[in-house]
Order: sequence, then structure tokens, then C-alpha cells
Amino acid sequence: MASNRHLGRIISLQSLYEYEFRSKAGDATADIDSIVAKNIEPYAKALGDVDFVHDLTHGVFDEMDQLDKELQPLAPEWPISSISSIDRNVLRIGLFELTRRQGTVPPKVAINEAVELAKAFGSDNSSKFINGVLGTAYRNIGGEEQKKHAEPVKPESTSQQPAKEGDASSKDEPAE
Repeated sequence: MASNRHLGRIISLQSLYEYEFRSKAGDATADIDSIVAKNIEPYAKALGDVDFVHDLTHGVFDEMDQLDKELQPLAPEWPISSISSIDRNVLRIGLFELTRRQGTVPPKVAINEAVELAKAFGSDNSSKFINGVLGTAYRNIGGEEQKKHAEPVKPESTSQQPAKEGDASSKDEPAE
């Protein structure tokens, strides 16, 4: 059966978000393994490669603090704690795949998948923010050998801010 990695990334995002939400709420029973297993169950047949979800979720979960440290200088005006939980976890997944899965996930796929997750689950401007941060990360790790004709990334204006924690402006459908 073919693998559906996009669905796998959605399940990983859902699991990381649920774990973070429950932990912040003081739920001592929050366990990433049981959360992932519960979230995979309804989609196991369509998913195909359940190991992908486990590996991605555990990879991000195990390196969460390090990923946050790496993300902070990429968006210096946005402390990690002020970014919405959805955007924060999309960034973690995107950066993890971009920097730790280079051999199995092409950089443009990692960035595009993160942008698609942001369009589907983030606020109106999440996808632009995610694209900008991960694009900067890609250039910082030597992506595309700093194309000579590449346009510099413009900083996000205040009208294109990521959703802040507690914002109720997330959407259920992709923006485009």
C-alpha cells in the first residue's frame, strides 16, 4: 500500500498539538505515544506507513527544545512562546524535516508541506509566516547555494503577523 505522508504530517501535527495543549492544561496523563496511537487508529489503512508518523512525531518531540532554540533567531521579533501552538508545531515539523531529514525529505517538500499545514490549520497569515521562517532556515543551511539572482526575503509587516497564542483566528480550510 502506498504511503500518504501528507496525512502522516497532519496526524503528527495533531498529536504534537494535543500533547502540548494537554500538558499546558496540567494533564499529567498526557503521553505522546498513546496520543499518536489514538490519532493514527482511524486513518491506519489510508496512511499506509504508520512508522513515518511515529518517527516524525518522536523526532520533533525529542528535539522540541533544540528546535525552539533554532527557530528563535529565524523570527527574532516573535518569541516562540507568543506564536500560536499550531504555528509553533508546524514550524517545528518543518524545521525538523528540513534539517534532520535532508536525506529522505527534499528541502522544498519540507517547506511546502509545512506551508500547506499552515494554510489548512493556521490563521490567515500563518502560511506566509511559516514560509518566511523556513525559507530563512533553508538559506542559513546553505540551501540553493545562495542563488545569485534570488530576491531577499522581505520581513513580515505588522499586517502579516502570525497568530498569537490564544488567537481565535484559525481556520478549518486552506486559504486558497
